[in-house]
Amino acid sequence: MYEAIRSKSVHSTAAGTTSDFPHRSREEELDIQLAGHLAALLAVTDELRALAPAADLDAAADRLAEQVTRLRAGRAPVRVPVSAASPEPHLAGLHRRAHTLAGRALVVAASRADTAAAILSAERMDAHSAALEPRELAAH
Repeated sequence: MYEAIRSKSVHSTAAGTTSDFPHRSREEELDIQLAGHLAALLAVTDELRALAPAADLDAAADRLAEQVTRLRAGRAPVRVPVSAASPEPHLAGLHRRAHTLAGRALVVAASRADTAAAILSAERMDAHSAALEPRELAAH
């Protein structure tokens, strides 16, 4: 025979009641993810600036900082100056890392339709790819 269920369903919280932890929208999650990728790219860019100063890296760092600040509702990213070590082998690795981070940022920016961040990410991918080309050809 059938007996009525006397205990509360484990699925009732998913259906209608709120839980104790905060929920974020998909857009908020993408903003957090994009800000993280851009902040990581900024850190690598700052390290590249310390090892091989260049005006284009300075401009890119400023633009990256602006985007991270925008995505974090006005909170500027933490920036730590990096001292130079052995530049040559380290530079290629940093450019590869920056290229990867810019690619990740581009994917997230495209999924949230953030044109400014997508353009900046694509430009950084191109710049780091171009910085690697002479080194990659010499290595082969």
